[in-house]
Amino acid sequence: MHCDTDVLKGMYLSRFFEEKLQSLFDRGELYGTTHLNIGQEASHFGLCLALDSKDWIVPTHRTHGFNIAKGSSVFRMFSEMLGSRHGLCQGLGGSMHMTDLATCNAGSSAVVGSGVAIATGLAFALRRQKSRNISVAIMGDGATSRGVVHECMNLSSVWNLPVMFYCENNHYGMSASAERMISTSDIASRAAGYSMKAFRADGNDYDDVHDTVKKARAYMIEYGEPVFVEVNTYRFCGHSKSDRLAYRSGEEEAFWKEKDPILRFEKKLCLDRSTVRAMRKSIRDYVEGEWQKAFALKDEILTLEETGKLVTAPSPVTEVRKSGMHPSTYRLAIREALAEVLSDERTTLIGEDVGLYGGCFGVTGPLYQEYPDRILETPVSEEAFTGLAAGAGILGERVIAEIMYGDFLTLASDALINHAAKLRYMSAGQLSCPMVLRTPVGSGTGHGSQHTQSLESMFLNVPGLKVVAPSDPFTAKALLKSAWADPDPVLFIEHKALYGSSGECGDAFSSFPIGRAQFLSEGDEITLISYSRATLTARRAVAEAGRRVDHIDLLSLRPIDFPAIKQSVLKTGMVILVEDPSFAGSVMATVAGMIASDPECFAALKRPVKVIAGEDTPIPFSRELESAVVPQAEKLRRVLEAFS
Repeated sequence: MHCDTDVLKGMYLSRFFEEKLQSLFDRGELYGTTHLNIGQEASHFGLCLALDSKDWIVPTHRTHGFNIAKGSSVFRMFSEMLGSRHGLCQGLGGSMHMTDLATCNAGSSAVVGSGVAIATGLAFALRRQKSRNISVAIMGDGATSRGVVHECMNLSSVWNLPVMFYCENNHYGMSASAERMISTSDIASRAAGYSMKAFRADGNDYDDVHDTVKKARAYMIEYGEPVFVEVNTYRFCGHSKSDRLAYRSGEEEAFWKEKDPILRFEKKLCLDRSTVRAMRKSIRDYVEGEWQKAFALKDEILTLEETGKLVTAPSPVTEVRKSGMHPSTYRLAIREALAEVLSDERTTLIGEDVGLYGGCFGVTGPLYQEYPDRILETPVSEEAFTGLAAGAGILGERVIAEIMYGDFLTLASDALINHAAKLRYMSAGQLSCPMVLRTPVGSGTGHGSQHTQSLESMFLNVPGLKVVAPSDPFTAKALLKSAWADPDPVLFIEHKALYGSSGECGDAFSSFPIGRAQFLSEGDEITLISYSRATLTARRAVAEAGRRVDHIDLLSLRPIDFPAIKQSVLKTGMVILVEDPSFAGSVMATVAGMIASDPECFAALKRPVKVIAGEDTPIPFSRELESAVVPQAEKLRRVLEAFS
């Protein structure tokens, strides 16, 4: 139980902390931006003080009040605003990303609504781990128009996940009023469309919020269902530091000032003026003291070298080992890897049609019969279940998510790029995100332009994300297991044209590290670099060309094994790069840049680097045109024979 005067002091602390920030920004003494909660304190404390200490929250970019209500250090929050190493995230998160693992705060999302998927993943992990705790997906009224929110509400309802969808309706999404942007005046009523119980509270009344959240949480625990809670509140300040509130009337602001949650709580306690003044002064003095302590240490910031170590963690698999080699296909090798990792109780495979159907390309096949509780079919909701995989990873789950076609990575990109890849860095190492996103790419199936793209290059410029593209059964199995064991998110690229290709794969003791290329042939005339299906094309061409070729199969596209490339380039001085996608902004464009920018490699080149890539066009439907768009073995053979 929380003493009423302590609740009031907590709301004072939040209010005075933010008023201090506002004054600092007004004077130009703080860098960046901020989004203040002034006027919404009852919503924050009513929620957080009604939760169990081990319940998780995922706030919005308007996060300070939730941090304070959950117990974060004001000194460390000020330090974070100053960018110092003493901050909650050592100065890497700032106002919008105040992660605090010690208080079960998974950090806020600066992308409106997308943190809801992280909260859904936390709830998924809590259910898998048979915990009686919940997660809270905090959002504003504007976020309720986001597709990911509706995807997550549906997924949570279908899977009965313990997530509370907590909507702070402050009536404005930045400058746009809710009445102009939302199709209903009763946001909570939308929960009925997802068979979800809705609760409503006066967000400016601490007791009402607290009691409502208590009831909602008890309902979740009793029935094992998600709930929706809407609290009606108002922010007294602008959306951000530069907002001068030109879109609001004085009458409206005066109406809500009469509902100030702190004044209402003071009246409830019947405190005399001298007591109130003393309490306010004590908290203001405390806030000022914490600011001064933080300001005194503001120049103690992380070095670039220190921050570099927070982008990713070392991969645990470090050696190439071939053991128990046996005939297989690319498809069956991936299935073998899945079967081995699914025996670990932390592992689940999720995606569309991965269960009884066996996967769109038959990769999972009959595995569902063996692991019915670990192979879970999702609704059509790529952003939701990719974000779920990221959120579940925070609590140690190992989720392998399958995106049915690589083209749909565009739908999953927010969760992958803005959350999974950045969780470790933005939280200064407090959180990690071990997850695998598998997807088939490429042409050769006659599926047209929206089902045959190879979009891996879109993800090359995403620090914190690892990308692999195996080319044969052995590397497919070994690299999938390495991806599963990795502490960071891995995008696992499977080319559709490789699924039926034959070769050998290893047993459970075989391994191949992420970040290592393989030499498929050795020679001193030409360095040939490829990956994925282009490797199969290149192998055929090399076998027919009669040239002494150092054939490097990249396997890992991020990180790229440049030492292997450099070793070969210094030996041959002649380089051919082969890939299926078009060259602009591609994997091989990156490789060409690495070679050209290395002084020793550049000096060793006997002629310009030769690039053989796909045509700069979408993939056509016509069989003949589809084949012509990507490099074929015959074309590469002719280039090899003439290259000198």
